[in-house]
Amino acid sequence: MKITKDMLIGDVLDQYPNLAEYFFEIGMHCLGCPHSRGESIEQACEVHGTDVDALLAKLNTAIA
Repeated sequence: MKITKDMLIGDVLDQYPNLAEYFFEIGMHCLGCPHSRGESIEQACEVHGTDVDALLAKLNTAIA
C-alpha cells in the first residue's frame, strides 16, 4: 500500500501505528482527537505548515 495525501490520518494510523512519530514531528500532538484522525494528510500538512510531499516520502519510506 502506498500512502497518499488524500488518505485519512486515522486510517493510516490504524494500519501503521508506528507512523505516529512522523505526525508528532510536524507538531500534530492531538492524534487521539476524533477531528484530527478524520483529517486527510494533506489537510494536516496545510494546518501545520508542512510540506505534504516531504511527509509522504517519510511515511512511505517507513512502511517500505
